Amino acid sequence: MKKVIIVILSLYLLVGCSDSNVHQNKKLEESIHTVVENKSKSEINITSLAKFTWDKAFIFPPYTTQESIDEQLDVHFKDPSNIDKRDDIYLLVFLNKGKVVQYAEIKRQKSDFSIGEKKFLTPSSASIKIVRK
Repeated sequence: MKKVIIVILSLYLLVGCSDSNVHQNKKLEESIHTVVENKSKSEINITSLAKFTWDKAFIFPPYTTQESIDEQLDVHFKDPSNIDKRDDIYLLVFLNKGKVVQYAEIKRQKSDFSIGEKKFLTPSSASIKIVRK
């Protein structure tokens, strides 16, 4: 009986430590897509679109490796988009208090995206420039 309890607790801990509570924010992706479609817009204000609690956001360009993502986030986040093999999206990852809380896949739509020299976005500085091709 003790072994069964130990196994169940071990499985519970493993599941509790996974990225399973991090979800893809499809509504945010749609909102960003709408902004990018509007050719008169030159930037995306993430603060006005991200309707959840976050304190940092990182944007990763196509072909970013898992190692680079983990290094920049300073926490492990298993990239579900496989961006290291893709050139059709940018990956936007949101953290709150050092934990990944949500992510979004930004379709390129014949554009690139930039946050300039900043390492990450914050709610008070959350503009992504749209660089149209």
